[in-house]
Amino acid sequence: MQTPALKIILEAVLLAAGKPLSMEQLLVLFEEEQRPAREAVLAALAELAQDYQGRGMELTEVASGFRLQVRQAFSPWVSRLWEERPSRYSRALLETLALIAYRQPVTRGEIEEVRGVSVSSAIIKTLLERGWIKALGHREVPGRPVLYGTTREFLDYFQLKTLGDLPPLTELPDLDAIGETLAAPADESTN
Repeated sequence: MQTPALKIILEAVLLAAGKPLSMEQLLVLFEEEQRPAREAVLAALAELAQDYQGRGMELTEVASGFRLQVRQAFSPWVSRLWEERPSRYSRALLETLALIAYRQPVTRGEIEEVRGVSVSSAIIKTLLERGWIKALGHREVPGRPVLYGTTREFLDYFQLKTLGDLPPLTELPDLDAIGETLAAPADESTN
């Protein structure tokens, strides 16, 4: 049996995975003696991305790796596949997430100081359950408060490669507009 082209193998793997795959994860799929060079994989991925131009799906690179996903322009139709109501996020949750993203590592007390109100345990719990934040450690001060930061899941969800891809604070849209965006289905990939 002849081995399919690298591009076709990568397409099948990314389609089946339903989640981002790192370069290392892609490389270990091949037997050591048949393992392509990293540059060959990148070239095949670039070709694949080009093949999807003008189509309903796209190949994107996010913090966790590469993934195939439905283009954002088609979300109004694709979202109708799921009958459940999308989650609505409160302004307080969005403000808390933004503060963690832009000021990390940050403690709950520091978030409360900026917001001027206490941060509900439910907000922190929701962000932790969603996988958007994690405890990074403890600040070395009395009481040793937990330090929070964002995760790869946060970057993946918002289609960012790094925190440096966050928009400058001066360009941020209104939090209500961000809430509308977050109401879209969480995963519009092809799985």
